[in-house]
Order: sequence, then structure tokens, then C-alpha cells
Amino acid sequence: MYKIAFAKISALFNAISSVEKLYVPTDKDDIAVFAEYKDGVELTQKLNTNRSAKDFFFPQTENLYDVKMKDKKIEITDTREECEDFVIFGVRACDVRSFSILDKVYLADPIDFYYKNRRDHGTIISLACGRPEETCFCQSFGINAADPEGDVKAWKIGDELYLQGATDKGNALLEKVSSVLESADEKAVDDAKSAINAVMKKLPLAKVSFEHMKDNDLLDYFNSDKWSGLSEACLGCGTCTFVCPTCQCYDIREFDTGNGIKKFRCWDSCMYSDFTKMAHGNPRTTQLQRFRQRFMHKLVYFPDNNNGEFGCVGCGRCLAKCPISMNIVKVAKALEVNA
Repeated sequence: MYKIAFAKISALFNAISSVEKLYVPTDKDDIAVFAEYKDGVELTQKLNTNRSAKDFFFPQTENLYDVKMKDKKIEITDTREECEDFVIFGVRACDVRSFSILDKVYLADPIDFYYKNRRDHGTIISLACGRPEETCFCQSFGINAADPEGDVKAWKIGDELYLQGATDKGNALLEKVSSVLESADEKAVDDAKSAINAVMKKLPLAKVSFEHMKDNDLLDYFNSDKWSGLSEACLGCGTCTFVCPTCQCYDIREFDTGNGIKKFRCWDSCMYSDFTKMAHGNPRTTQLQRFRQRFMHKLVYFPDNNNGEFGCVGCGRCLAKCPISMNIVKVAKALEVNA
């Protein structure tokens, strides 16, 4: 266990950024975002970033390969490069857990090497939630906001930052920057964990449970008459999917540069009307069908195929960002009544 005075955190950041590229949560206008650390960059006081740290491993857009026609021959260029090592500081417990959900998709056979390349080179410094928000419900999925997962775990306690290595990768990083750190005992961290857990129990959504979603047959939920009312006000804007740390859908598109074609991958959303559009037609023609697909995937399909693990981490972004105030908690409660 190590610690450093929070007033000297720039010394820690400078030490890390001298050996690996470092990203920290900072303010941009009225939202918090992850940005590369440079002198003068200040940490945000907000609990969470507008979008999750998912972008570091599954970016919103990425070039896959280039295609050119040369002398009537097609020339394909693999644009992949070995990713440089990097560190993400301040990832909350919910977002750290989301990486394990994405791993089940992108590291399953066949492995997505674009994703794996970034995962292999990234080191995560998680940060316990000293002031969880009313929209948080990560505890519903067994996530401990007081003791987050990650390569290095961190706690801001008073005027000090405590750090503890949790993986070989994390311990190696702490060893590299140990000159700016001092040893610490664990009592302050244990007290902080108890205090955070006490706060978590008092949150409005502290007793929300999704376990009932495992009780009924899949078709009982699929054919529920609740979907019509739940989806009626949905705008199909896709905001919930773009701020969600566990959404993994994407599209493959081509861009004509005038000197060849760039094949790129970009995020997509099951809420969009053309998401399932194919040559023969579109099997989801109504917003009800698209709305149902999103929540069935999170609450039924994903756990059915992943040993009961839900496709949600309770970060609360969909609660905060949906323009019509529809979210996964309301859907689950409505379906519980229906069951």
C-alpha cells in the first residue's frame, strides 16, 4: 500500500507520464472527459465522465484496413500497429467491471485483435467512489464501489491518495513510480471502505434487484404486453447506447478517399431504424421492437449466455442522459410487475 499527498498528485502524474502515456478525467465545458495528461490538466470533481473509458479499448471509430486499385490489382494494406503502453487513471468501479463484459464478447473465439491489442497495453488505475450519486446502482450487480477492480486501486481519503497494486501489471507500474510515493498502512483505506459502503446503502436505488429477470422464460418477457407502453415515448436517439459502457454493437463502413477505400468500424445502436437493415429487408421495423431488443439483450439474452452475468454495470448514465427519462431500472421494475 502506498500514498501521496493529493496536493502533490502532479508529481505522480508526471512520473507515470514519463514512462507511459497517461489519461485522466478532466473537465471540458460542462462535462467530464478523459484526456491525455499534460502540465496544467486538472482532475474533474465530477463522479464520472460523460462517456466511459470504453473508448480506450473499443473506440467510436477505427480504421481496419485500406484498399487501393493498382494496375488492375487490388492492394490491401493492414493498418494495424502495435499499441503503445498507456495508463488510465480514475476509472470508477462500474466502468472497470464493464471491461470484463466487453472481454466476453471481443476476446471470445474468434478474438478481436484490434480490441485485444489495446487491452494488453492498457493499465487501469481505478478510483473508489467517495461521493456516489443518486443514479448509481452498481451494487445491484455485485460491484463494490468502495473496493473497485483494476490493475491499481486508488482511494482519495482526506488530503491523500492511497494506491494498492492488484495485478502484476499494476504492481510493475507502482514500482516504476515508487520514488514519489510513500508506504502506508491499510487502516485509513479500511475505514474509507466502511464509510462508502454505508453511503451506498442509503442511495435511492440501493435495493434495486434484477434477479427476477432470471426467473421467467425468455418468451414470457419477449411477449410481455408492457413493451408497448414502455417504448411509446422512445425517440430512438441512441443516447443510452452511446453513453453505455457495455454496449458493443458496431457497423463496418467504407470511405472513399479519392485515392482508395478506407474500411472502418464505428459504433452503432440497436435503437436506430437501420441497425438491422439487410438486403432482404429489416426484421425490426418498429421502435417497440428495437426498444425491446436493447433491454432484452442487457437483462435476458446476455445473462442467458454468460452464466447469469447481466449486461449492465449500474453506472447510471442512461438514467441521467435519456431525454424522456426512460432507463433500465424502470424497464426491469415494469417487467417484474408483469411477471
